[in-house]
Amino acid sequence: METYVIYFIENTLFISFLVGFIFLITAAITLKFPPKKINDLYGYRTTASMKNQEVWDFAQRYSGIKMIQVAVFLMLVSFINVFLKLQVDLQLVVGIAFIIAGVIYLFFSTEKAIKTNFPNQE
Repeated sequence: METYVIYFIENTLFISFLVGFIFLITAAITLKFPPKKINDLYGYRTTASMKNQEVWDFAQRYSGIKMIQVAVFLMLVSFINVFLKLQVDLQLVVGIAFIIAGVIYLFFSTEKAIKTNFPNQE
């Protein structure tokens, strides 16, 4: 057991897997139990998503689906080191870069979908 813990600590791309797993759980919860009303605590909360209830409901579903896509991508990317054997520093940079790219993709794709589906909500 201790050997696995040391391996995961040394393999910093595991961070991508862990973040992907957390995204997957969060997306499943959000899709299964979406926030019913616009709130400041739970759900995909941006100025655009909080315009009205219809936009809010759409943003929760859409962002949940996108979060699953990002989660699967991050979990798959975490296995890069199995094939490439990157240095620890490079693993950390690559892992964090993919996490940031995933979050940016999630945000911009959801915001674009809101603008596309609700063009008069500005």
